[in-house]
Amino acid sequence: MCGRFALTSPPEAVRSMFGYEEQPNFPARYNIAPTQPVATVRNEHGKRHFELVRWGLIPSWVKDPASFTLLINGRAETVLEKPSFRNAMRNCRCLFPATGFYEWRRTPEGKQPFFIRPVDGGTMAFAGLWQTWSDPDGGDIDTAAIVTTRANDLMAPIHDRMPAIILPEQIGDWLDTANVMAKDARKLLRPAPDGYLEAVPVSSRVNSVANDDEALIERDEMAALKAPLPAPRRKKTGGELPDNQGQLDLF
Repeated sequence: MCGRFALTSPPEAVRSMFGYEEQPNFPARYNIAPTQPVATVRNEHGKRHFELVRWGLIPSWVKDPASFTLLINGRAETVLEKPSFRNAMRNCRCLFPATGFYEWRRTPEGKQPFFIRPVDGGTMAFAGLWQTWSDPDGGDIDTAAIVTTRANDLMAPIHDRMPAIILPEQIGDWLDTANVMAKDARKLLRPAPDGYLEAVPVSSRVNSVANDDEALIERDEMAALKAPLPAPRRKKTGGELPDNQGQLDLF
């Protein structure tokens, strides 16, 4: 599950990592939420491009978006089978640049938000899928969803899903829909390596989309004392952590 994330890296740093041609100038965003415009990267005609899209995928075959469930996430385990994502996995893979994402852990005191980020403070690439939806009057809108996978050891005590993070050496293969088949691209949708991320308890101010400032990602010492992160639960030998069906539960 991924219902909120942040992109605070300087535009030039993001461009350097992803290698797109455009030179967009975008502000730091600390509380990106569904239906908002989000930065994505995709291949077109053999070159990488920066594209702003709406977070919440609408498949091209949908007639009335108002009656269609908002698809902010797609499950790695089923993206090749689900009609909403099958075509995008074959032809419309993209990446969401991000510096971290939020997830909420249930505690006796309520739901405690955590900001999950790379331990080295760098930028990540979330696996994404995009589609262009055309309305009856001929207007087009590009939309996208983040692909999620099962939790790694760090995330397991917080939530059993996490964004599928495409590592730098895998970016080319994920974006190359012309030469890398969907079944092979799905093999890249794995939990992040243990030790790659850290989880920081933060203020519940992130619960409101109206709040979008640097203080949202700062460590909340009081929360850390009241609701310390438990040790990661052990995986059963030869098994996987259970999946959560509640993909739209933001908090």
